[in-house]
Amino acid sequence: MADIPQLGDIEAARRLRRPRDAIRATLTRQYGGYILAPVSAFVTAGAGFLLAVLWFDLMFDVQVRGHGDGELPEDVLASISAYYRRVTTAARPMNRLIALVMLATVAAILVEIAHDDDVKAWVAWASLALAGAAIGLAGLRTVPAAVRLGTGTGATAERSRLARSIYRDHLLCFGAIASVLVLQFGFA
Repeated sequence: MADIPQLGDIEAARRLRRPRDAIRATLTRQYGGYILAPVSAFVTAGAGFLLAVLWFDLMFDVQVRGHGDGELPEDVLASISAYYRRVTTAARPMNRLIALVMLATVAAILVEIAHDDDVKAWVAWASLALAGAAIGLAGLRTVPAAVRLGTGTGATAERSRLARSIYRDHLLCFGAIASVLVLQFGFA
């Protein structure tokens, strides 16, 4: 770290070969950390928030376990449907916060990729793949299914299928987002 100028040492920063090094050098923290550290912190905060949301969803989703492959009992479907009605429809506009955090987390990962010297490239790309897969699954399949289930209408067989599908999706998303956190905490 001795070759990186301290904050405010513009002349020493100009002597560096690459312009990005000069910019980074002027933004160095007192202890030698780069400006990207807050971005990595934002990725972990966003992923942590999403993991917490998934945990709450899974607290209701686990009710599908232990009932075999047939139709779920009506009280189980009513409980899960009521939860998804509250969080997908009745919670507007607060439910938009989750979508905003999803987008901001992906944007922060893209910043990590753009500054490939600060975070290991494989960590940033793997984080993008995992977060992108989970967020894509949520946006394309899980949330629409939760909205449909939240209406509480339809045949019991169809609502049972939706509840099981949401549960599986949430397990996959939980694993993917937890993996993002492991990558960001352990290797970034």
